[in-house]
Amino acid sequence: MQRVLLAALALSSTVVLAQADAGTAAPVASGDADLRREFESKLEAARREVKELREEMRAQLATQSVAQGWQEDWVDEKRKLELVTFDGYLRVRPELFYKFDMGRGADPANFELFPRAPNSLNERTQAGVNMRFRFEPTINVSEEVRVRAQIDALDNLIWGSTPDYAYSRNGGNGYWSDRNEFSIFSASQTTQRSGINSLQDSIAVKRVWGEVSTPVGILRFGRMGSHWGLGMLHNDGNGIDNDWGDTVDRVSFTAEPLPGFYITPMLDFNIEGPSSARSLEGGQPFDVSNSDDAHSYILAAQRRDTEQERRAKLDANGTVFNYGLHFTYRTQRNDAVDTLSQPFGVTEGISSSNGSTAAVVARKADIFMPDLWAKVERKEFRIEAEFAAILGNIQDRSLSSSASTGQSLGVYQFGGVLQGEYKFLNGDLEIGGEIGFASGDKAPGFGNYPRRKGSAANGFTELGDTDGPQYRCGASCDDGDREINNFRFNRDYRVDMILYREILGGVTDSLYFKPKAKYRITQGFEAFASAIYSRAIFKDSTPGVIYANSNESLGVEINGGARYETEDGFYGQLQYGILFPLEGFKKGGQFANGTSGGNSVTLENPQALRAVVGIKF
Repeated sequence: MQRVLLAALALSSTVVLAQADAGTAAPVASGDADLRREFESKLEAARREVKELREEMRAQLATQSVAQGWQEDWVDEKRKLELVTFDGYLRVRPELFYKFDMGRGADPANFELFPRAPNSLNERTQAGVNMRFRFEPTINVSEEVRVRAQIDALDNLIWGSTPDYAYSRNGGNGYWSDRNEFSIFSASQTTQRSGINSLQDSIAVKRVWGEVSTPVGILRFGRMGSHWGLGMLHNDGNGIDNDWGDTVDRVSFTAEPLPGFYITPMLDFNIEGPSSARSLEGGQPFDVSNSDDAHSYILAAQRRDTEQERRAKLDANGTVFNYGLHFTYRTQRNDAVDTLSQPFGVTEGISSSNGSTAAVVARKADIFMPDLWAKVERKEFRIEAEFAAILGNIQDRSLSSSASTGQSLGVYQFGGVLQGEYKFLNGDLEIGGEIGFASGDKAPGFGNYPRRKGSAANGFTELGDTDGPQYRCGASCDDGDREINNFRFNRDYRVDMILYREILGGVTDSLYFKPKAKYRITQGFEAFASAIYSRAIFKDSTPGVIYANSNESLGVEINGGARYETEDGFYGQLQYGILFPLEGFKKGGQFANGTSGGNSVTLENPQALRAVVGIKF
């Protein structure tokens, strides 16, 4: 803004002087001619400066990334925008997984660490290519009103997974094709169709929301992404190598009471239960009951520099200090779990003409989620941290209204991340590290997949299980485990290539240390490497706990690769990773109780090779 004012002042000054000079009727002397040329030169330079700054500002305002969410730059200036702007990317991702099962075999609940080939147990390599086209249009209705959307086409489609064969909907009956008797003769791919040849359609409209800039704040409403801080707990998944992303139905309003300070109250509609859309009746669908809703009431407050302000401070050898609090209160009185746990139908969960009603569980749950974030950054270093907790109570843990227990559970979960790096060689070399912590639970298994049935009675976990419920109750919960204490990082918060990302399904019940380095070889081309040591918080959570001499150590993973980006949007990345599993995954030998546990298994080293080739726009 300061550059704009200075340029405008220079422009106005030169215009006034030029006009004054042009208004004289006297003959032009050589000195006056030189002065005129100097004025004209300054005038033209000022015009170019104003034009460049105006175009830069307009481009920044028109192409603000959806990844910024409610944290987008505050805009005071009026501007004219293009009617429609486009953002997004095309991603193609070849991947190779090798020995991800570690050679352990199944756990006591008969689950493998990683899915195996169904036709041969000797097949230990899985390779393929998947892709995604993400399209993010912005419709600028006016200078203050916008509509934004996120649309994915061929989302994580595996190449070769929809051949023109059998159930491809190309046959005369609309579902079955008799064209080829053997799939080897298929020479074309067909469109994805949910329930026919795929689990999802070829095009998915994931997010659509509106934005209205008012004199006192920015109003947002619709289905949008949710992101906060480092993305440890709330992550919109907008990175080119992300797969998940938090999408919320939200109404929010962002105000800036003081320069650089943002206050945003939000209301999320998490669960509405059965709707009238299941009843085959006309008219707009509506929520048939408000008693089974789950809503989140959120207040976010932060001190944050815009990206332009951040760059300006760093270029001037200044310090960037940003921080904030994101607080969520989520509540639910009743839970239509029987309806929500079943595939979509047209009759379940709807009041019938004889007065019968859908059964619900009196959940009476309240969850509190404070999330603190802070960052200190200078040109030569950055330190950034996020700490969050999930605290609350569930009055009835029942997973079906027909088997109500009335047993309550407590929720006490904590997690945090600390990142930092220091730059050497004029910023070409970065040396840094990361420490992450996710609280654990004393129940066996990690808890990333709590709906998985364990090997104990009633589906609870037993020692040696890899995953499952993180509580255990009998006739009552008083004599068992009535708390869920394992904090789960967002699945799109990526720590490594193999252990957490693929095998365990996310960071939970863990403490990890990650030294890392990155070197910029030339503009847009860099190499990077990291090593991750991971250990469980509770030894009972590890699959190796039933064997003697096991411990909490999970593994050491080494990742490395190179990345190349160009200014016109090309993105290329190649990574390699290898995991050295430790005693937490031990299998065989002597049991912890001293009896024989069979032959000891030598754990094998999972390896991964992943490439990402894409075009950003």
